[in-house]
Amino acid sequence: MKAVVFTLGCKVNKYESDSLVRSLKEMGYTVSENLEEADVYIINTCAVTKEAEKKSRQAIARCKKFNPNAKVFVVGCASEKNAKQFDGKGVSFVRGTEKKDKILNSLDKVGSEIEPISLSYQNMNFAEQSRTRAYIKIQDGCNNFCTYCIIPYLRGRSRSRDLVDILNEAKTLNDEVKEIVLTGINVADFKVGEEKGLLKLLQELDALGKRLRLSSMEDCLVTEDFVRGLSNLQNFCPHFHLSLQSGSEGVLKRMNRHYTPKEFENSVKLIRKYFPLAGITTDVIVGFCDESDEEFEETYKFIQKVKFSDLHIFSYSPREGTVAYKLYKDLPSEVKKERSKKLEKLAQKLKTDFIKQNQFGEVLFEEKSGSFYVGYTKNYIKCYVESEKDLTNKVLKVKLKKVHLDGAICEIAP
Repeated sequence: MKAVVFTLGCKVNKYESDSLVRSLKEMGYTVSENLEEADVYIINTCAVTKEAEKKSRQAIARCKKFNPNAKVFVVGCASEKNAKQFDGKGVSFVRGTEKKDKILNSLDKVGSEIEPISLSYQNMNFAEQSRTRAYIKIQDGCNNFCTYCIIPYLRGRSRSRDLVDILNEAKTLNDEVKEIVLTGINVADFKVGEEKGLLKLLQELDALGKRLRLSSMEDCLVTEDFVRGLSNLQNFCPHFHLSLQSGSEGVLKRMNRHYTPKEFENSVKLIRKYFPLAGITTDVIVGFCDESDEEFEETYKFIQKVKFSDLHIFSYSPREGTVAYKLYKDLPSEVKKERSKKLEKLAQKLKTDFIKQNQFGEVLFEEKSGSFYVGYTKNYIKCYVESEKDLTNKVLKVKLKKVHLDGAICEIAP
């Protein structure tokens, strides 16, 4: 029997899908993560935007084209938000975000089960290992309730995975895995007992000798003690994806973000005090409710001032069920498009400037693309190297030569 586990959305979803893949293999299934012909499909859905929900429904239709008689199972945020949207789509069974692995107990059932979200972290099977990089989930849920975000309602309150369980999973990783990425809905809120625990976790993992990388994190995590502690680690990758969303204090207040632009800037300065060449990337939401021309200019100038190494730019998309959906008016799409284009042009300049600051880097090569081997430096510069030798899954020092596409042409350093 062949099964497909298809994932939409975030790195947390990817980790949970990898856990399902491992369990299915242990059950005797041949498993793929691509939409192709199979006997069983599990669609791990996303609901961060309306478009994400639409893609989840479209994935089901594609499954049925590959095999009209296949059983299709749906889990995740889209079904947590509205399980009925999958009625009449040929879906066998639907679960939400809670205990996704229980879908494996329903492969012979028809119906749906949306359980209440637990107040404690729910363990799943360790994720299926992939070569090069391993994602390890350390936390779930979020307590921030930003006015634009539906995720806390779908993932529940913040809860942390047991430290020992995380370390046990990390210790099972084979030698081919060169990098660990810690992921969660809000990794900044990871706790050991009642205390902030992310630095302690990283210190424990550092002894394994694998590169360590954090996924998206919040400004509140950046303290002198935390950043100094990171600088003492041997294997930490100095790439910080700090979610900004807006550089306007007024917009941040309407978003219910718990910092000011000045506080965010101070966090960036603190990071650069210990990591002068840190990659600092961010998310920006363009055209949030009632964002004026002046507020957008505040964001634009703030981004110029901070000099991020890259931007992820999103046009605001109203989500029914959020506070912003009820309180604020949406802006015309033309305004959002115009502002996005302006930020995209700035992002390209900032990225180019950042790459030019770097002369050397240590690269983990992940794959071959055309004539180049491709990988990332510790501070997250994408590097392209031509080589007659197979560089896949090797960690090598390179010299950056010139900007190329979304990264840099490099050569292996002597």
